[in-house]
Amino acid sequence: MAEPFDDAFYKRADAHIHLANEETGEASHEAVNASMMFASARFSAFLSARGFKSGEAMAAKRDETVEYFVAGFRQMFEGNLDAYIRNFDAYMNAKE
Repeated sequence: MAEPFDDAFYKRADAHIHLANEETGEASHEAVNASMMFASARFSAFLSARGFKSGEAMAAKRDETVEYFVAGFRQMFEGNLDAYIRNFDAYMNAKE
């Protein structure tokens, strides 16, 4: 994962969120979320593969690689979920 989370990190994340919000005009929020998760998983697998010289070497580190990405997602998800819990009214009623 990118460290530290600088302005460019958040700018890229916001660009993905903006695209997802645009897509909700054509599909449900749940369908857009599933597509985003699939895209992130596919890109993460590609990124992982770039660090190996063979499929066998990659397979040997499979569990470690899965744990790295799952732990990273969990940390980011929990942080954002907690922010929504703390700021629920401000976040969810911002348009009113």
